[in-house]
Amino acid sequence: MVARITHENPKFASVANEANSLAGEADALRAQLLEARAEDEAAYGAVVAAMALPRANATERAERTAVLQAALAGAAAAPLHAAGLAVSALRLASRARALENEHLQSDVVCAAAFGRAALEAGAANVRVNHRYMKDADTIDAQEAALCELERAGAELYARANGRPGP
Repeated sequence: MVARITHENPKFASVANEANSLAGEADALRAQLLEARAEDEAAYGAVVAAMALPRANATERAERTAVLQAALAGAAAAPLHAAGLAVSALRLASRARALENEHLQSDVVCAAAFGRAALEAGAANVRVNHRYMKDADTIDAQEAALCELERAGAELYARANGRPGP
């Protein structure tokens, strides 16, 4: 919204191209977020399906454990991907701030808050799955990626709010 309104306002002709680009990127990101929602639902569905596998004997238990561990890794990967998209949203909010349309800065702050909330929600979902995973290498790699996203997100959130990074 900030980008579209700014693009249409003749007072902001000097940033009209950036605003138009930003609006297009936001539309593309919205589509990616919708896809990520479906991917997250499917990943959770795989965990539910794995939990329902039979476990009456050692062979069934071993198979169930293997399938469940793979599903949990996917269930952590999906919100990790979504957390990355949330950082992209924060990056867009930071760029919207730089358009310097003071009449719309509260909307930029709201966009940044939504982006930060999405990042925090994604992080919570990654970490809850980690509690049940056994593959330390996958956990460590996902946690490292998540920590980097959280670092970048905090910096972008601060910028979108008109403050220097943390």
